[in-house]
Amino acid sequence: MANATGRPISPLVLSADERAYLERQVRRRRVARSMSERCRIILRCADGLPSKSVAAELGVHEHTVGKWRRRFLKERVDGLLDEARPGRPRTIDDDQVAAVIERTLRSTPADATHWSIRSMGNATGFSHTTIRRIWTAFGLQPHRSQTFKLSSDPLFVDKVRDIVGLYLSPPNRALVLSVDEKSQIQALDREQPVLPMMPGIPERRTHSYVRHGTTSLFAALDIASGFVIGKCYKRHRAAEFLDFLKQIDAHVPQGLDVHIIMDNYATHKTAAIRTWLARRPHYHVHFTPTSASWINQVERWFAELTRKQLRRGVHTSTSQLEADIRTFIERHNEKPKPYKWTKSADEILSSVKRFCQKTEQTLCAEL
Repeated sequence: MANATGRPISPLVLSADERAYLERQVRRRRVARSMSERCRIILRCADGLPSKSVAAELGVHEHTVGKWRRRFLKERVDGLLDEARPGRPRTIDDDQVAAVIERTLRSTPADATHWSIRSMGNATGFSHTTIRRIWTAFGLQPHRSQTFKLSSDPLFVDKVRDIVGLYLSPPNRALVLSVDEKSQIQALDREQPVLPMMPGIPERRTHSYVRHGTTSLFAALDIASGFVIGKCYKRHRAAEFLDFLKQIDAHVPQGLDVHIIMDNYATHKTAAIRTWLARRPHYHVHFTPTSASWINQVERWFAELTRKQLRRGVHTSTSQLEADIRTFIERHNEKPKPYKWTKSADEILSSVKRFCQKTEQTLCAEL
């Protein structure tokens, strides 16, 4: 390389703060792709690579590497930002933008529960495209809403640690069952035949339906194997739940402790149920926190049953509905697969804590 000719290249040396800033921009998910690419170029140039090598590695033109290298040497980090573009000057100042944002967050229209881009445009005198750009820039979406439910159980922390401990570290020589019931499953028949799917046309069904009765499904999920014990009943009472416990007992091998995870429904706590469990000391009951059914793994299996069998199913009687549910359980048990619980109790509780703190901050800001 001693005989190489060409324009000499000024060395590019980064300070510790500059390198930390560039690496942070590369790692960020919401940074613009162009900005992330420029930061990668400068980082590789700072490692001593020539422009051709950096261009080949990052899939850009060599002139692009040279351009950002020169701008960084001249203006440092500020040189990586987009320059002001020529064009029409702004017609809306910062105070007007702030007024739109304040009105979006603090008020509602007289004839609706939330603003739309056109109703906000009519109220402020701006065009709907201007309102759209402002809302997009600040991440405002008045048309969207979310729901949440926090458990008020005083033993929430203890119950979460207890149940998650069973999922992540089940006891030896014991069976852990997630038990619940899916009540009021409707046997629905459409008023007209379902039109099958065609190329370019999805399956179509009438919005109206005819109901042919309901049934209730009691199910127990073995968290270790994914095997499901299920039975349908006409009614949903403590008597039916006691019968289902006997069905579970008939499937449990001798000599195993049984840990049952279930919610606080009244039918689970009647005197008959407590007496039956007291006579079997190898049964251990773990109640989920109030308003926290998400921690019961059988709910995940119920969601799969609804998605694959019930939501689009057509049934003319409850017997037909129950037959399809039994078939679904049998097919599931042919190749059972357990659900993997990934979060520890500490991670769950930390997430709940962050949500509560964020909610408290929001309420304080409103006040």
